[in-house]
Amino acid sequence: MNRLSLISATLFASVSLTAAAHARPMTPEDVAKLESVGAMAVSPDGERIAFTTSSLPDVTEGEKDGSFTQELKVASAPGDARAYLPDDVSPGGVAFSPDGKMVSFLWTKEDEKRAVWGVPVDGGTYKKLAEVEDANVRSYRWSDDGTTLFLLANAEEDKQREKQRKAGFNAQIYEEEFKPARLFAANVGDEVDEEPREIALPGFVSAFDIAPGSAFGIVETAPTPLVDDSYTKKRVNIIDLNTGDVRAVVETPGKIDDVEISPNGEQLSLIAGVDMNDPAATTLHLVDTATGTYRALNAGAQEAAVDAEWLGDGRLAAVVHVGAQSVLRMYDPDGSLYKEIDPGELILTRVESITNGPDVVAVAANAPKHPNELFVLNGETFTRWTTHNPWLSEISFGNQRAYTYTARDGQQVEGVLIEPVGGAPEGGAPTIMNVHGGPEAHESNGWQTGYSKPGQMAAGKGYAVFLPNYRGSTGYGVAFAKQHQGNYTDPEFTDIVDAKRALVAEGITDADRTGITGGSYGGYASAWGATAHSAEYAASVMFVGISNQVSKFGTGDIPYEMYNVHSRKWPWDDWQAMLEVSPIFHVDKAETPILIMHGDSDTRVDPGQSLELYRSIKIRKPETPVRMVFYPDEGHGNRRAGSRYDYSLRMLEWFDTYLMTGDRKAAMPAPRPQLAEGAKGSSADDVEDDSED
Repeated sequence: MNRLSLISATLFASVSLTAAAHARPMTPEDVAKLESVGAMAVSPDGERIAFTTSSLPDVTEGEKDGSFTQELKVASAPGDARAYLPDDVSPGGVAFSPDGKMVSFLWTKEDEKRAVWGVPVDGGTYKKLAEVEDANVRSYRWSDDGTTLFLLANAEEDKQREKQRKAGFNAQIYEEEFKPARLFAANVGDEVDEEPREIALPGFVSAFDIAPGSAFGIVETAPTPLVDDSYTKKRVNIIDLNTGDVRAVVETPGKIDDVEISPNGEQLSLIAGVDMNDPAATTLHLVDTATGTYRALNAGAQEAAVDAEWLGDGRLAAVVHVGAQSVLRMYDPDGSLYKEIDPGELILTRVESITNGPDVVAVAANAPKHPNELFVLNGETFTRWTTHNPWLSEISFGNQRAYTYTARDGQQVEGVLIEPVGGAPEGGAPTIMNVHGGPEAHESNGWQTGYSKPGQMAAGKGYAVFLPNYRGSTGYGVAFAKQHQGNYTDPEFTDIVDAKRALVAEGITDADRTGITGGSYGGYASAWGATAHSAEYAASVMFVGISNQVSKFGTGDIPYEMYNVHSRKWPWDDWQAMLEVSPIFHVDKAETPILIMHGDSDTRVDPGQSLELYRSIKIRKPETPVRMVFYPDEGHGNRRAGSRYDYSLRMLEWFDTYLMTGDRKAAMPAPRPQLAEGAKGSSADDVEDDSED
């Protein structure tokens, strides 16, 4: 991996001045090179911050295809970060040892199980600290005194099952062969503890944490490891670390997210749903660890709590998204508001501190012109410590801003608008409606460009892009997020049409050249836009989307989730109604050219959902351009560099063919997109047999 190094603020400023004279549009090749800050940890003395940089192989320059890798760095000041590990070590789960002398991390060494490793802060060779011989370690925590590592590991390997598999008896019993994770306590010393002590666990545990002084532990459990149970039945248990006995259960009725233990061990912070029908965990709670009782701090507010972290003085710092912006909110130990800090254009995504040391607050944050970077709070402002992707200073960006409009029933709806570079021309610009999934998610006015998000790539080609926070979105309170329930497609998808009309009225959008794209629920919106709302959209790109609400029930992995927070009824309660909110039911209206893309290993939305729509259009509307693309071994979203780059090229090529021109009858693009000259398999590449690579 040809990694881009961090540079100082002074150097960055000089690059910016030079680049201003050589501005250029963003391309898919640029997106393929993006790096961003991943995990973060603050040292016990507050002097250093360890973090990982996440990136993909640069397939546009001929690097071998693969998924994300991480690089470990430690920073002690803005623009000053040191890489600590060789390129072939991709760490996760970064933490400091309690004495601050070592950075620990998870890593899977070739031909070994994933274990906990450590590298000295002052330099030296990394070494293995703790392992579970027969299983991968999922996550870990240090004891306060640094003598013990608590390890959450996978189930013990079933040797008989593996022997049968090798003999050809490899049948898989669907949703039955579950085995729970295990918790261990390993001694930390010069030698790796080969026989760590196992701690009994209640049920299927997905995450855990250890209280100060190892007084107790908390575990997140569900009846099974099924995704549906993790959404609808997960609970926080407070356990005795010696016996595994459950001391208390936090009986929250809905989804749960981030859980943190206070410095004195008396409270938990918990981001959770307020009831079983709450679409997302967005409400911040305080929990009494002695009894498990809880109370909400921001119930009913038009916002979404995203992440929280206790400070050494007992206060709680929380990242809160308010509509398309964000704030850092500080609470006193009793839950009263201490202060709120406005980060300006920054969109805060995570907060890190230390519960037993100085009140150093680090955040990961992005903005309209950069992905996540590391920032540190100084008083009331945030100082940027890292600068990845320095070449972004060369890019000519389209103006980006939050945009609010009025839907047909009077509801105020917000979104993020990216204007074409140079602004919209007279008569409006071709516009892409980029619809988020969930719909229990939201778009912030920060970095909005990715492999499946046209963002600034499209702005550089003359498109406007609008990302609507339609009803069902988070960030505007639970009531807003529930407005779509029990009524698929309306008001959620009419909100998108109303956004188009508002943008047309302002002269930003060309009514005849408006397209739509999105993944998952955004893919559902894109399929609906190409069928029931075909008259509104000149082109559609659908990704891992829904086309048949009846068949989705039996082929996806979240039926209870869909019932609780979306449909509020089962298909058999009203078969006809479920059909009528399915894009396949409206294929007779399908005049919009649609590109359909899907991972062939998707368990969330079965690939058959895409195939149903493709086949229906091909048979019933043969004159409508339609193409179906499957990505091998990809799931609910592409992970590999090659699949992501290919997606970006196809998406933009489809919009250039049908949306930019407004010609719905244009010939389809060639089946294979034109790769960058440096990519393997491009027309400029000397084809070699690298099957043994």
